[in-house]
Amino acid sequence: MIVVHRFYTKWFPTDGTGATSLSHYVLSNYEHWEKEIQLWQQPVLQDASLPDWYKSALFNELYFVADGGSVWFLADEAENLDIDDPRLEYGHFAYLEGHEYRMYNTYDVHFYASFALALLWPKLQLVLQRDFCDSISEENVTRRSHLYDGKACQRSLFLTDEEPYLLINAYPIHDVSDWRDLNLKFVLQCYRDYHLFKDDDYLRTMWPNSRVVMEKALEWDSDGDGLIENGGSPDQTYDSWVMKGPSAYCGSLWLAALFCISKMADLVGETGVAARYRAILEKAKQAFQKKLWNGQYYNFDCSGTPHSKAIMSDQLCGHWYLRACGITEDVFPAVNVKTALNTIFNFNVMQFRNGTMGAVNGMMPDGRVDDITIQSEEVWTGVVYGLAATMIHEGMIDEAFKTAGGIYHTVYNRIGLGFETPEALYAEKHYRAIGYMRPLSIWAMQHAWEQRKHFVDQ
Repeated sequence: MIVVHRFYTKWFPTDGTGATSLSHYVLSNYEHWEKEIQLWQQPVLQDASLPDWYKSALFNELYFVADGGSVWFLADEAENLDIDDPRLEYGHFAYLEGHEYRMYNTYDVHFYASFALALLWPKLQLVLQRDFCDSISEENVTRRSHLYDGKACQRSLFLTDEEPYLLINAYPIHDVSDWRDLNLKFVLQCYRDYHLFKDDDYLRTMWPNSRVVMEKALEWDSDGDGLIENGGSPDQTYDSWVMKGPSAYCGSLWLAALFCISKMADLVGETGVAARYRAILEKAKQAFQKKLWNGQYYNFDCSGTPHSKAIMSDQLCGHWYLRACGITEDVFPAVNVKTALNTIFNFNVMQFRNGTMGAVNGMMPDGRVDDITIQSEEVWTGVVYGLAATMIHEGMIDEAFKTAGGIYHTVYNRIGLGFETPEALYAEKHYRAIGYMRPLSIWAMQHAWEQRKHFVDQ
């Protein structure tokens, strides 16, 4: 059994007497902390261009960082970390996927939520990324069964009742080693964090395994057109929604990851590697356009079924991350992006509950909600905030706040689940997975807002 110490024991005793000194410290300093919090909030609260409901949601969604089963451990000497490893100073941080989903640092979901950590607690994002980087080369040969018999970056670092950071990949439903999104989300977060932190040491540390996971992902391009294919199972964060062949969601992530890995290669001096990834990207862009673009939006996938024509609200996820990284190059044609966003707004937002509940995940082009699976019928709160951030990046300010406002008014005003924001909402009477990680993505909206203001000022 591993014994770990909470991070505050760096300053307070571990022998049972620490509570007294810790309490004294809190009572002596809380007034100062309150003043600092008020000063931190003022730029947002005083921004007359932002709606009041948004200011409430932005700060209140941070409840999950403290209330999400969060654990913060000191690093142990037995880990033998390098002298310049930031975990020696900042330890290990983990938070639950949700109050009802007892997995820590669920990576496909953290991809959305990570903006809160990266912008507000960047060292926690940094050490979390280092833990995932180390986990890529870990192997556990224990045989296990999965609940879903369908068809690598780890999805989660540990379960609440297992050894932290040793028994990784706790997700029991699918074999996530071939999930199409995890490797790409690792690369995208690495580059996004480098863009925010400007930390060359971080980039050099993350580079080798970023390349490893991209090479693994290349194995999913079976026809050599540069574009990866989904395997005909729910092999990504929408874990009941089957994608087959090239898909808008994973395809957009793939194009974005190819662009970012080529930039990373240039930054570490691997110019030949960068050129190779750029060549793959050019092929992939052509395949993505030819196989998925229909003139109004990117098709859900290439399965050839009627549901392959679904309008997915999250189809521009990769483009969102590129813009969040400050990338202005048009990896995705600008006219396609604007057209797809307008289609999503007109169908997934405005034709669902009259535009009062955010964006439904899947909508058919005839105006019906896609009912192929439970998740296509859901509104994912954190995905909606990411979509709204994309709209802000593209100058669709009114549409962004109309879209995101539906989430706030539903969660806080209609169903009374503020401070327990669910992962998913249904059109009538139901919700799923209260107290969830993904809605922290609202901080991507703030990032987009501030980034856009900076560009306008420039």
